[in-house]
Amino acid sequence: MTPVGTAIVGIGYWGPGIVRNLAGLESCRLLHLVDQDASKAAGAAERFCPDTPAHDDYTRVLNDPAVEAIVIATPVRSHHELALGALRAGKHVLVEKPLAMTVPECKELEAEAAARNLTLMVGHIFLFNAAVEQVKTYIDEGKLGEVLYVHSRRVNLGRVQGDINALWSFAPHDLSILNYWLGSEPVAVAARGFSYISPGVEDVVFCTLHYPGKVRAHIHIGWLDPRKVREMTVVGDKRMVVFDDISPGAKVQLFDSRVETSNTGPEDFAAWQVDIQKGDVSIPKIAWVEPLRTEMAHFLGCVRGDGPCRTDGASGTSVTASIVAAQESLRRDGALVSLAEVSEG
Repeated sequence: MTPVGTAIVGIGYWGPGIVRNLAGLESCRLLHLVDQDASKAAGAAERFCPDTPAHDDYTRVLNDPAVEAIVIATPVRSHHELALGALRAGKHVLVEKPLAMTVPECKELEAEAAARNLTLMVGHIFLFNAAVEQVKTYIDEGKLGEVLYVHSRRVNLGRVQGDINALWSFAPHDLSILNYWLGSEPVAVAARGFSYISPGVEDVVFCTLHYPGKVRAHIHIGWLDPRKVREMTVVGDKRMVVFDDISPGAKVQLFDSRVETSNTGPEDFAAWQVDIQKGDVSIPKIAWVEPLRTEMAHFLGCVRGDGPCRTDGASGTSVTASIVAAQESLRRDGALVSLAEVSEG
């Protein structure tokens, strides 16, 4: 197996973890570490790949014929420009979430990748998380019955950002998971948010998503909370499941719990019976592999043509469309906004 010549652009918050994982994969040959602050690139190279050049010249990467693939882990506002340049240079691209800031930008990247027969992948890392996959299996096997709603909390104290709000920072994780679990994207979104630190930058957001049928999802995201919480609850009419990403030994908990109703006499209100069933809680054994390593290996496999991309450009466009709709709802003070309304905006 010939290693894939790879460059990483952006050695900030997430970049060092990417470097560490790529450096440990036999399928990867690291050729460049790039950051506007060259000292950050040099520091990551010293720790994980001392023989890899570290610098601040992105053009040098684009012009290097040995570079087949580029991982972009820069601030979101730069994603479209950097990814488009990489695709036009004939490079396969993995862009950290979200793919871009607008739906047209995402679609332009999709079209460019398709025209050049290149892989365009989005860093929706939770789709490579074994616990998330376990919940998906429960849903697809019908263990939960009909999914009624999903509730998600993704909060902590920090990391406070000034260039994007909590919606753009956190929601791509929840949205990519929800779309994966439910097998569809929302049709409409309503969101309320509040700014307490920087004017105009929402530190906390409450977002309700309308999925096809009667399925609803609620997301609470923010960086002003005393505890770090990464928890999603899926409620079905037969069973319920909790995904707790923080739990060391019980990341998935399946509850044999439900509410059953019956109406034995339509004229008599008292005849309407509600039976609450509280059963056992089971915790499946999950073989744990670092999701970031699985994600990087998958990207390199896609570059080699091993199979379809699990988090392709279309999935990135779908997530961005939901965020754009939620952002518009924030502007309208919580009004319900359809994804169709923002799909060209």
